[in-house]
Amino acid sequence: MDRALVFGLAIFAVLLVAPPVLHLMGAGYLTGLLIKAMLLAIAAISLDLLIGHGGMVSLGHAAFVAVGAYAAAIALESGIENILVLLAITLAVTALVAVITGALALRTTGVYFLMITLAFGQMIFFTLSSLAAYGGDDGLTLWSLATLFGSDIVQNSGGLYFVVLATMFAAWWGVYRMSQSRFGRVLRAARDNPQRTAIMGYNVKRYQLVAYVIAALIASVSGLLTMQHAEFVSPALATWQRSGDLIVVVVLGGLASRNGAILGAFFIVIAEEVLSQIIHEWRLIYGPLLVLLVLYAKGGLSDLLTRSSAKA
Repeated sequence: MDRALVFGLAIFAVLLVAPPVLHLMGAGYLTGLLIKAMLLAIAAISLDLLIGHGGMVSLGHAAFVAVGAYAAAIALESGIENILVLLAITLAVTALVAVITGALALRTTGVYFLMITLAFGQMIFFTLSSLAAYGGDDGLTLWSLATLFGSDIVQNSGGLYFVVLATMFAAWWGVYRMSQSRFGRVLRAARDNPQRTAIMGYNVKRYQLVAYVIAALIASVSGLLTMQHAEFVSPALATWQRSGDLIVVVVLGGLASRNGAILGAFFIVIAEEVLSQIIHEWRLIYGPLLVLLVLYAKGGLSDLLTRSSAKA
């Protein structure tokens, strides 16, 4: 059996039993940290579809997380509480934004694509900041949360952890299956040699736009769940720094690797938590640590673990 598949399933198995174990150990607060890491992993998995498989480096991808969070939060403030309805609204709004921005952004390539996605991300950031009715720059605190047909199972006091875990598994499995399909093969061919792919009769821009929209939709679900977990939304979710963090997660974990986005997300969240407990100026250690990992684990954490297990 594929080692990456076994390792990935092992990660999910550990996460599945983690909450009761942590509760027995008296470290229940770590459940919230795991939720944070999983939410980051969902967004990173979506970005890896763009960068790792499609070769489209976006510096505005976090904007879709913010669009998802705000679409759900505004609908919730309007009296819509069923999370399934909120999900439908989130996906519809995000799809519209992604189709418009993607169609324009994909008229460019390379560094120009990066710059135009940065511009769109900043446009969304300033748009959200201008929503005075929903907190503006200060963000919006939610006084009620989404329910599932009146049940609190999708709230922090219920089973939100397992909802986030199931969503991460769906994103992980779905993106992998997509990458192994004809769609994924054409997408990678377009990444490596777009001219030859076009000559073979494939509409390269159409495939890239579909990938762009799918990645945006996955990111928006991360935004919806982030809203539900944090009970707060802010324009800060859309900043280019957040998009940069997602790129760091994807590259650190390993581009186009099966478990890279998950490994990168958990490493970043856990490293930040541990280092911040040790020293106030934790970024002085965090920065050089990332540099060392990039230098000595050029295939990312996923490749490093694979080589280590092979040696063992």
